[in-house]
Amino acid sequence: MKFLLKKQNKVLTKLSPDIIKIKGKRIFINPFLYSRVIDKNTKHWLYELGQINDLNIKKNRSRFYPNLNWESLNDEEKNVKYFSVEMFIKSLELIKIIHPEIDYLQLKEVEKKMLLFKKTFFEDWVKKSLKKKFKSELNKEKKFIRKISFKNWIDWLSLKKTKSALFFFVVMIFISAFLGWTAGISKNSCNPYFEKTI
Repeated sequence: MKFLLKKQNKVLTKLSPDIIKIKGKRIFINPFLYSRVIDKNTKHWLYELGQINDLNIKKNRSRFYPNLNWESLNDEEKNVKYFSVEMFIKSLELIKIIHPEIDYLQLKEVEKKMLLFKKTFFEDWVKKSLKKKFKSELNKEKKFIRKISFKNWIDWLSLKKTKSALFFFVVMIFISAFLGWTAGISKNSCNPYFEKTI
């Protein structure tokens, strides 16, 4: 029993940046800790980037990044921050759904702690997710290009002109090989080493 309590305390200490206590109730500010209690569609909505509309993200940029000059960022940084705003919105929506008893002021408390502890976490997660998405799209593109080029080769080979050209090419190779072989035989037959010795 002591061992289990010790283990539980260890887990709670480790999760302390992910938990906020409101009226004696533990609320996770890390949205991924809710993955066991949410359905497949909600999980997809949470894990997939680009689920929140552009207008909503732009409206909330200054809320989660108050002192940030978006124009000074390069494209990669802009994307990371943009999708991090999406993760903040999604996390707060999820918390509201799972804990409907939370009022506006309590939700603001949750948001403050989230801004304090989850900003870099969300940014790192977004970076990994974008990298994974880019890699997946690149693989799909390569697969599609291979499929198209293979289809083009098959189509080219099935053309009548191609067949006749290939046939002519094969015949020419066969004739060249035959002429080369006969020339080699005739050359060897004239070789003095083949003559009988007296």
